[in-house]
Amino acid sequence: MKLVYFAWVRERIGKSDEEISVPDNVSDVAGLLDWLAGKGDGYAAALEQRQVIRVAINHAHVTHDTPLPADGEIALFPPMTGG
Repeated sequence: MKLVYFAWVRERIGKSDEEISVPDNVSDVAGLLDWLAGKGDGYAAALEQRQVIRVAINHAHVTHDTPLPADGEIALFPPMTGG
């Protein structure tokens, strides 16, 4: 699956996107965020407050308890502010 990172999530991880294969035990968005946080310091810093990270799967906003697709695009971004 493809992961796409935006704003300060991208800055802290140090890349705008990547292709990944997740372990079989990672089945939902929350599990993905937990697994990613263990991949290194940049990921840990970006996902330190996982509860505020917004997620979209194939361009549709989802909650953290949403099951992961077998394939597709998952976007991670911080909360948006208006103005």
